[in-house]
Amino acid sequence: MVEGGTLVAFLAVVGASSSLAVLARRFRPSGRLPSLEGWALADRGLGTGWSWLLIGGTFFTAYTFTAVPGLAYGNGAAAFFALPYTLIACPLAFVLLPRLWAVCARNGYVTVADFVRGRYGSPGLALAVALTGILATMPYLALQLLGIRAVLAATGVDTEHPAVDLVMVALFAGLALATFRYGLRAPTVIAALKGVAVFVSVVLAVWLVLADLGGPRGLFERAARFMEPTPGTGSTALLLAPHQQAAFASLALGSACSALMYPHLLTAVFAARSPGTLRRVTLALPAWIAVLALFGLLGLAAAAERIRVTAGGAEAAVPLLVDRLMPPPVAGLVFGALTVGALVPAAVMSVAAATSFVRNVYVEYVHPTATPKRQVRIARWVSLIAKVAAVAFVFGLRDQAAVNLQLLGGVWIVQTFPAVAVGLYTNRLHPRALLTGWAVGMVLGTWLVVDQGFSPVVPLGPTGHTLEIYAGLAALLPNLVVAVAATCVLQRSGAARGSDTTALPPGLASRRRPGTGAS
Repeated sequence: MVEGGTLVAFLAVVGASSSLAVLARRFRPSGRLPSLEGWALADRGLGTGWSWLLIGGTFFTAYTFTAVPGLAYGNGAAAFFALPYTLIACPLAFVLLPRLWAVCARNGYVTVADFVRGRYGSPGLALAVALTGILATMPYLALQLLGIRAVLAATGVDTEHPAVDLVMVALFAGLALATFRYGLRAPTVIAALKGVAVFVSVVLAVWLVLADLGGPRGLFERAARFMEPTPGTGSTALLLAPHQQAAFASLALGSACSALMYPHLLTAVFAARSPGTLRRVTLALPAWIAVLALFGLLGLAAAAERIRVTAGGAEAAVPLLVDRLMPPPVAGLVFGALTVGALVPAAVMSVAAATSFVRNVYVEYVHPTATPKRQVRIARWVSLIAKVAAVAFVFGLRDQAAVNLQLLGGVWIVQTFPAVAVGLYTNRLHPRALLTGWAVGMVLGTWLVVDQGFSPVVPLGPTGHTLEIYAGLAALLPNLVVAVAATCVLQRSGAARGSDTTALPPGLASRRRPGTGAS
């Protein structure tokens, strides 16, 4: 049964998020004609504070805050690759994202595929980038529902009961209606509540857990006794075994590259007011990383407290820990924070998927003369369909299927890194070569993951000297090699290429292949 205090606090937080979504209309400028830039990017007008809340709330999803501690609960030290991964992402973001924002704002690009279309003059490459983004985003959207389900299960609610499904549908319905009308402004205002609720709840939770376990030393000692020793090493799961180190490092690097390519993160980035805004935001993102570290610590605390979860349900470890140790109001606050934490990225993901479809599929191939008003209308309906599809996916398939597809999504999305990141500095790579490299990376990455039973790391090397490497990075390297080699072949053969129509902002140096367009 759910404690009364827990339920009241939970409903207060979730109800506050619904109220804030309605206030999004106050952020919409009056007298301005409808446009996709206004609906999907909030007219590129978010300042440092709002951008920090939105980007952080989008990057650090509710599933992240349950999956990372769940991995720490089940696997120990290996779970903490998420910390160097996010730390590596920050300097990459500091370098790449302000430059990408400047180029896109100057040219009126709304999606990253728009940038690829203009930079390389290749509709096919732009379509590949757009569809990869949509394909990688949809299972990620479904995972937000799984995060909510894990929270509800921890409260003692029977998640198999139809009423629980109705609760999740109601939460997503309110979010869908607000996003349908106000676009990105709806998750932006909800992100403010998410930031406050997540920071306050995790600090309270860690403080109470440490008090119960006798401080950090007691936590680590009890967690080490609970976890199985690493076979053949004699070390506990709290320390990386030598054979895990390559996997740990490659996961951190590959995940950092893939994270910056997701359409939902780039949608939040493009909504910022200026490159300077983004630089300030990336400098402050480590505060969100500290929160992630505390959630990881709660995963170890769940092991120390001997929390028991069902097979394959490690993401429920922290919610169950909270339900056991926290006073009801604090538990309700944490559960509410995790639930709201799912709503922000879910809304941004649906907006990003809809915008990519409209700009790079509908307008490019179906209705090239679509007016801005029509583009907004189509995007609204597509964002709604995306949420309905995510709900149907969760109800219709096993939870593990969503996890597997999201794992593949990370491998897929990093294959767009050469076209986007390299394209920011030079257009010398031939678009057909980039498309060939992308295809090689997609096929190879998918095969590696599926062949290993949907494991994110795969063994590479001769027998007896193998290293475990992140599959996305293992596929990205051949992708780059093929792109460079094919470019050399195509240039020697004099193959035609599209015109570079991207206008670069003053002060941004770029190596542009002669004869490929204006600078």
